Amino acid sequence: MQNPVVVCVVLLICSNLFMTFAWYGHLKGMSSKPWLIAALVSWGIALFEYLLQVPANRIGYTAMSVGQLKIIQEVITLSLFVPFAVFYLKEPLKLDYLWAGLCLMGAVFFMFRDKLA
Repeated sequence: MQNPVVVCVVLLICSNLFMTFAWYGHLKGMSSKPWLIAALVSWGIALFEYLLQVPANRIGYTAMSVGQLKIIQEVITLSLFVPFAVFYLKEPLKLDYLWAGLCLMGAVFFMFRDKLA
């Protein structure tokens, strides 16, 4: 059987790709469309996010706490969002992303420190 943490992380990465496009992709590609159209398209994309996210969390919960799952989700989200913002939305790369990432690494430490001992 495969490691549930690895399976969870891979599914969450895939889920977050869909989530990022569902939440932010319309800002570039549909800026001239009414917000309702953008929302409907986003909901369609988000369906695929949930089809991956729900099993990811169920699998991950067999080996991790819900707090650990949430922190992993946030780290993955920021890790995928920064390249998306810079390369797809053409946002400037700022040091603020680094500082936010360092704060998340602190959160990872505190959520997983019992497994480090």
